[in-house]
Amino acid sequence: MSERFTRGSTPTVTAPSPAAVRRLRAGSRGAVTPLAAAVLIAGVALSGCAQQRDGDVYTVMNSSTDESYHRWDAEAMARCGERLGVRIEQQSVPAAQVMTKALRMASSKSLPDIVQFDASEMPVFAEAGGLVDLRTLGLSTRDVPEGIVDFGSYKGTYYGAARSVNTLALFYNKDVLDEAGVRVPTTWAELRETARKLTEGKRYGLALSAGGAEDGVFQFTPFMWSNGGDERKLDGPRVVEALDYWKALLKDGSLSKSTVNWTQADVNDQFMAGNAAMMINGPWQVETLNTRKSLHWGIAEIPVPEAGATSVGPLGGAVLTVPRTGDAERERTAGRIVACLASEKEQLTYALNSWMVPANAKAAAVWRERVPELDALADQVAAARSRTARLGAGWPKVSLALQSAFQSALTGQSSEAALQRAQQRATSGN
Repeated sequence: MSERFTRGSTPTVTAPSPAAVRRLRAGSRGAVTPLAAAVLIAGVALSGCAQQRDGDVYTVMNSSTDESYHRWDAEAMARCGERLGVRIEQQSVPAAQVMTKALRMASSKSLPDIVQFDASEMPVFAEAGGLVDLRTLGLSTRDVPEGIVDFGSYKGTYYGAARSVNTLALFYNKDVLDEAGVRVPTTWAELRETARKLTEGKRYGLALSAGGAEDGVFQFTPFMWSNGGDERKLDGPRVVEALDYWKALLKDGSLSKSTVNWTQADVNDQFMAGNAAMMINGPWQVETLNTRKSLHWGIAEIPVPEAGATSVGPLGGAVLTVPRTGDAERERTAGRIVACLASEKEQLTYALNSWMVPANAKAAAVWRERVPELDALADQVAAARSRTARLGAGWPKVSLALQSAFQSALTGQSSEAALQRAQQRATSGN
């Protein structure tokens, strides 16, 4: 989506499909180092905020450039603004630009009151000292599961409040599986065999994203983590096995060779067009899937290496943060706005609109009752974890290294060699 935005206005967008909400995971972004962020943020809190602000107008910068999401956020902000006696304006920029724009605004001392970061990017801003501890602003995590608290935390400090979270699951075409007389696979062996059986003519058994962007890394993590792989040692045997499994699917002909170029939106397009019987994707695609009334789809947890293993996917989503501007009074009010937007009631409304899973446990319980067809997704979220849990601000380097490894391994190089090179890149940054 292109950015055509003016402060306080509804953005003009280039008519994206609802699938554009893949913004809620990290998109194809370059890594921003904590050092670079620190240089840009330095001095903001000490010198105060240079921008002249309307005392009753508070600004939230997010990536809600999709028309539906922008409207839902605007409605939530209007409700919270009325409740708190302030006006809340929304600035929406493409997801890939949130971090760089926030850093530019920090350097010019014109930060918004609240920034919604992709959770995988938040640690970079936190590492640089640019965010306020939300607990000091009165936000409670009492009804938020520990994994989701960690999702919004960096080095034990709670900087980001999630309204909803998401993860990946296995989507399948019910009619195709029924016609072939096969069950929904639960293990890697079953997935491989089922994908082979369902590959026919122009239809592939499975579609997934292995592109050279964060989409591909996001999709690889369930295979890596469920197999016991560790992102701190990319050349470890468990990670190699996971990438070898992807290579086996490709060798079988169950995956298209174009998988190395596909985003998650591309994968969904293939599934909807009947070119794939199953796909790995997330709930941000549900709105689009439901526009095809003839498509009878189901959802299940992503298969695991061995029966009885836990399917561990990545937690995706965004978190609301309060940048450190040096204006303590505005920061406190910004914290009240975040608390309202992340309240149980607002979370449930947002999740039912977006098909995401509420971060609040009580809201999530109601959500399960309201959308039972996505129950498997809630189970997958329960075992999911943050990409930055072990690496914090070091995640972007690992992500970029893995992206290169996919491209190399799926086009001929051995998984072991590709991941050895990835580990070197992740460690050296080159």
